[in-house]
Amino acid sequence: MQRIHWQLAAVVIIGLSLIGLVPQSNAQQGKAQQSGAQQNGTPQSGTQGGGVKTWSKASPPAAPTKLTREQKFVIDTVQMAVALPESDQQDRLRVLSTAADVVSPIDKKMAKGFWSEGARIETDLVRLGQAPAVSMMSSGQVDCNVALTFVENLPDGAVLLAEQSLIGAVTSCEKQTLDAVSRKLDAGLEKHIVASRALMATMSAHGETSAWSQQHFAKMFGLLPDPKENAAEAENLAAMYAQMAPSVDKDVATKAGLQLLTWLGKVEESPLRTLSIHVTTGAMQQALGDEAYKAALQSDLVANSTVQNAGQDREIERPQPENNVSILAAMSNSGTDQTEQLRGLPPPERARAAAAQGFAAGTAGNKQQAGKYFDMAFSAADEVWDARSPQTNAAEVIQEIGEAAAQVDSLNALTRAQKLRDSSAQAIAMLAVARVVASNGVTK
Repeated sequence: MQRIHWQLAAVVIIGLSLIGLVPQSNAQQGKAQQSGAQQNGTPQSGTQGGGVKTWSKASPPAAPTKLTREQKFVIDTVQMAVALPESDQQDRLRVLSTAADVVSPIDKKMAKGFWSEGARIETDLVRLGQAPAVSMMSSGQVDCNVALTFVENLPDGAVLLAEQSLIGAVTSCEKQTLDAVSRKLDAGLEKHIVASRALMATMSAHGETSAWSQQHFAKMFGLLPDPKENAAEAENLAAMYAQMAPSVDKDVATKAGLQLLTWLGKVEESPLRTLSIHVTTGAMQQALGDEAYKAALQSDLVANSTVQNAGQDREIERPQPENNVSILAAMSNSGTDQTEQLRGLPPPERARAAAAQGFAAGTAGNKQQAGKYFDMAFSAADEVWDARSPQTNAAEVIQEIGEAAAQVDSLNALTRAQKLRDSSAQAIAMLAVARVVASNGVTK
C-alpha cells in the first residue's frame, strides 16, 4: 500500500533548545576502580631489547556513548510505546516490529529484545492457526538461535501460514536453519501443503541443481493442493516452475509442467489463472524446445485442453491503495478552510485528507489551522480503529497521521498520539512520531 510522502515540501524546524530534553550526564554514574597494578603499571608479556620486561599503564574503560537529544527522545518514546498494554497479539507484534526498526540504529540491544519477543509471538500465532500480520523473521535481524527454535517448534501443517517467516529464517540464517526449514517444508508437502515461495527460497539456498531441489521440485507438483481453496497460489506455482524448469531433467520438467497445467485447469477462471497458464507454457517451451513441448501437450488431453481454453491475457486487478491522498493537492488548497468538505468523507479518507491538510497548513506557517486539521485527523483515526476490518488497514492510517503531525510539531504530535482511545493505536502513533524524529529531529 502506498504511503503519503510527507517529505515532499517538508520544512523541518529544529527546536531542541525549547523542549528541555537534555540527557542526563553519565559522568556521575560511578568511576571505575583501578587496582594497584593498574596505577603503577602492569608488566606485559614479551621482552624488549636485552630481555627487559616492558611496563605500561592499563587503558581506562571506554566511556559510554552520549545520546543526542533526538536519540533520547526516540528511545524514551519507543520505551513508552512498548510498555503500553495490547490485548491483541497481532497488535503487539506490529508494535514490536516497528519499535525494533526505529530503535535499532540507536540501541541494538534494545532492538534485539523486541525481535526476540516478536519471534515468540509469531510462533504462538502460527500455532493458533493465524498468519502473523508482520514477520520479525523477515527483518533479517532476529538471532539465529531464536530463528532455529521458531522453525523447529513450527507445526508441520502451518508452513503456509508461516511462509514469510520461513523465508526470512532461511535467507538470514541459512547455516543454522536450512536443514530444519527443509524438513518442515517436506513434511508440509506430505500433507499437500505447498508453500511455493518458501520452497523457492530453500531451493535457492540448497542450489537449484542440488539433489534436494531436484527431488522436491518433482515432488511438489505431484502433491499440489486443492485448486478451489488455493487458487491464489496459481501465480506463485507458475513462477516456481518457470524458475526451476531450465535446471531440471527434461523428463521431470515435462511431467511437472503437465501436472501444473492440469491443476490450473481446475482453478476458477480469472485473469490471474490465464496469466499463470501462459507463464507455465512459456517456461515449458523454453525448457523443452518447441517439438518436445508440442509432443508433451499431445500426450495429455486435460493439460492440452487447459492451454487451448486459456484465452488471451487480460488486465489483472491488483489491490489498489486505499484513499490515496496527494500532499501536493492539499498544499494547493492551504489558503482555504477545507474542514466542511472533509466532514462528509468516510473515516479513513477523512483521517488521511485532514492529516494532509494539517501538514500543508503547518509547513506553510499556519499552526493554528494545522491544529484544527489534526484534531479532525486524530478523531477520525479513533473511528477507523474502532471499526477496523481486514479490508481497512487501520494501523497504516494511524501511522500516516502520526508521521504527518510529527513533521509539523513532534511534541504536539506525541501528545495527540497518547490521547487516542486504544492503547495499541497510541503505541503505533507514538512510534510513527519517533520514526520522524529519528530522521529529521524534533520540530516545534
